Amino acid sequence: MEPYIAEFLGTFLLLLLGSGVVANVRLDESKGNGAGWLVICWAWAVAVFIGVYTSVALGGSGHVNPAFTVGVAVFGDFDPALVAGYVAAQIAGAFLGSSAAWLAYRPHFQLTSDPDAKLAVFSTAPAIRNTGSNLITEAIGTFVLVFGALCISEPTDSLGALDALPVGLLVLAIGLGLGGPTGYAINPARDLGPRLAHAILPIPGKRDGDWGYAWVPVVGPLLGGLLGAALYGAVV
Repeated sequence: MEPYIAEFLGTFLLLLLGSGVVANVRLDESKGNGAGWLVICWAWAVAVFIGVYTSVALGGSGHVNPAFTVGVAVFGDFDPALVAGYVAAQIAGAFLGSSAAWLAYRPHFQLTSDPDAKLAVFSTAPAIRNTGSNLITEAIGTFVLVFGALCISEPTDSLGALDALPVGLLVLAIGLGLGGPTGYAINPARDLGPRLAHAILPIPGKRDGDWGYAWVPVVGPLLGGLLGAALYGAVV
């Protein structure tokens, strides 16, 4: 299978399950309503495991994240000619995965009056809005993700199927240890694709997409990914 399709399907499953758990916890009348941060962090970790595993199983590299793709293209052995296709596939997969989660929870969107909760299903937001600090937080979290994932996947720039589980555990640790300030996007496609879906989908009572903040979970992860890949290349 084409690696672009594999990346698309891996990211699709990542966001279907990731947006799905936020919908389950945040939307009214859901059986998981109010289950809390631990449930969200665990589910996102498993979603990453499934997304990476799926991409690799179908012939992709298991990136499911533009920050990883760009980092290893600049400082690793990943072919730069593949970057645009990978990133487009990742954003498209995230867009459709979050849209599928909306379909699954559509009646709950209609019953939920809080527009912030509806947006949270699709995108991240800071607990304390401070652009500089939020950017640094996202960069640090993604640095840990990319550096750690490269250590797990050594000596290649692609994640193997057996690497998917420890990467999921790494994401769990990032969520529990560094996720509080910004909601740990740590993946530009994970935030941008679903934010676009929120803007387009016919969600009743939705708010604006907080586009003034939207660049932070894109630029921060890209910077962190570059730093993580650069450090790995320098020390290995």
